[in-house]
Amino acid sequence: MYSSSNRAQGVFGFFTTVAAFVAGFAALSVFLHPATDVTSSVELKSVQVVKGRPHYYSSKREEYARIEFDLDADFSPLFNWNTKQLFVYVLASYPASSPASENPHNSEAIIWDMIIPAPESPYSFSNLKERFLSSSTKSTGKAKKTNKNKKKSQKSTKPEQKGVLHLRNQKSKYQITDISGKIAERENVTLTVGWNVQPWVGALLWSEGTGAWPRTEGQVGRGKSFDFPAVKTKSSSSTTSQATDV
Repeated sequence: MYSSSNRAQGVFGFFTTVAAFVAGFAALSVFLHPATDVTSSVELKSVQVVKGRPHYYSSKREEYARIEFDLDADFSPLFNWNTKQLFVYVLASYPASSPASENPHNSEAIIWDMIIPAPESPYSFSNLKERFLSSSTKSTGKAKKTNKNKKKSQKSTKPEQKGVLHLRNQKSKYQITDISGKIAERENVTLTVGWNVQPWVGALLWSEGTGAWPRTEGQVGRGKSFDFPAVKTKSSSSTTSQATDV
């Protein structure tokens, strides 16, 4: 009565309907268990302004800022069954120009970021392969030993718990520049911690203060305001070294 193509079409349509229903349920179920115990704090350690080429592809010399900071955060409550990875960043906000100008808005620049993948499920393909096919051949056993040694060395540098960060004297990955080419002696500069939850299915979840929706609850780390110093030159460094020698 029905051809094989019609039957295949019906099975595929039923499969896509069930998959869409399960995906929608997984995306909506996250809102039933909101993460409220997220904590983060950031503290400035050092800042200096240098004149030069901030990037190898820069065509001109300009002023740019180098920042070092301490970061303590616990993003572990953001990981659930629908979390694929977490994007964490530190944002620097500073006046766009002098206070007497007509543009009172602040400029924002990401100075550091990090992607934290979700913990691997015990039912993933790699874990199931290691569980049932661990004693297949000697060559694979030797390869697994080397992989385990690599994983052990990687675990020593990574945090023990997913999403828990304790960074000290962390250097900024991206330099802060301005369209005018001058950034020295800007006032009221602040550092803020932000994050973005990227799920397997559903909408992206943002941290508070970003203006985006939907948002996650949690303590957004904000450092104390500081000022960009004057441009660091060779003469100033030599005078400071002579003063320390005296």
